[in-house]
Amino acid sequence: MHMGGMGTAMMKHVMKQKNVDSLPEMLALAQAGGVKLVACSMSMDVMGIKREELIDGIEVGGVASFLGESDDATMTLFI
Repeated sequence: MHMGGMGTAMMKHVMKQKNVDSLPEMLALAQAGGVKLVACSMSMDVMGIKREELIDGIEVGGVASFLGESDDATMTLFI
């Protein structure tokens, strides 16, 4: 939830209170552990997000490429 910016601030506060790593820290740990992160090209287009705005190491692909690559994966998460 965004709630005018308050949603992000509230989540960060609760995560810190509960001693949970920040989202950037969790993403870095996931990437270091070999997790492949792929941003949806259609969602990026709809939301006006450019490739240059993504964090390093994020690939861009569509549903078809996800389905093709997920055949060999042991685990997938499509959000």
